[in-house]
Amino acid sequence: MGEFKHFVVVKFKEGVVVEDIIKGMEKLVSEIEHVKSFEWGQENESPDMLRQGFTHAFLMTFNNKEDFTAFQGHQNHLEFSATFSAAIDKIVVLDFPSTLVKAKA
Repeated sequence: MGEFKHFVVVKFKEGVVVEDIIKGMEKLVSEIEHVKSFEWGQENESPDMLRQGFTHAFLMTFNNKEDFTAFQGHQNHLEFSATFSAAIDKIVVLDFPSTLVKAKA
């Protein structure tokens, strides 16, 4: 089995200082060894009708589902989740084992 992914797409509430939330996420993933990698981006290319108001995407990669489960139960994650959830207007979360089709050598 391959890696396990945690993919989150959000629209932040009006007035939220997004940079503070992202700094908090970067701190969180640096403190929890189970996170293999973390990426994020701000939407700026898609037509309005396709993005449906979502503004940011976050992707965490774990070696396996067990590492993801350990991350979910980690005290730092539980504490940060309250802050993150309070800042969110809309959210979609997908958690899945990934299948790598192509990787650059």
